[in-house]
Amino acid sequence: MSSVNSMLHLGLNLHGAGGHSAAWRWPGTNPSAFFDIEHYVRAAKVAERGLLDAVFLADTPAINFDITHQPPLNGLEPTLVLAVIARETQRIGLIATASTTYNEPYNLARRFQSLDVISRGRVAWNAVTTSSPATVANFGGREVGRADRYRRAEDFVETVRALWLSWSDEMIIADQAAGVYADQSQFRLLDPDTNSFGIPGH
Repeated sequence: MSSVNSMLHLGLNLHGAGGHSAAWRWPGTNPSAFFDIEHYVRAAKVAERGLLDAVFLADTPAINFDITHQPPLNGLEPTLVLAVIARETQRIGLIATASTTYNEPYNLARRFQSLDVISRGRVAWNAVTTSSPATVANFGGREVGRADRYRRAEDFVETVRALWLSWSDEMIIADQAAGVYADQSQFRLLDPDTNSFGIPGH
């Protein structure tokens, strides 16, 4: 028998009223929980008290099924929800889904970097490609084939990581007496001629 100690990591998948299609009908349940920020905050606090490792928010930027008899699972943009949760919790990890198909690297890198600063380093990104017809329609009907989606996803993740690394830990000097704020030479700009999105990352 192996003597290696294993560790189980537990997380909470944050839904509105619940993962079951009829959960919103349970007595005492808030049918509008999917767009109630207090619902998400309360759930995250319970997860933190229970010593879970993280909370997770999936995301589909569309209503992609018939809601005649059930509400959407999530209604609010994940990084905004997790920014609120970050201010109300101390240690629990915060994982948000964001698509590489219908986002741009600079905006997404900035959103997640901001959330990481707000939460003091508790954030993770669940990078996904997107192909649901409702989502495609919400972004002007620009359908992207599977091979192109995954090729874009690889380039997208690589570019986002490069943007995150563009600020060196030694860059900020903040010498008030000398009037020197930063060492500009530590700023690692991207080469717009070599990255797939043609951005420098200023």
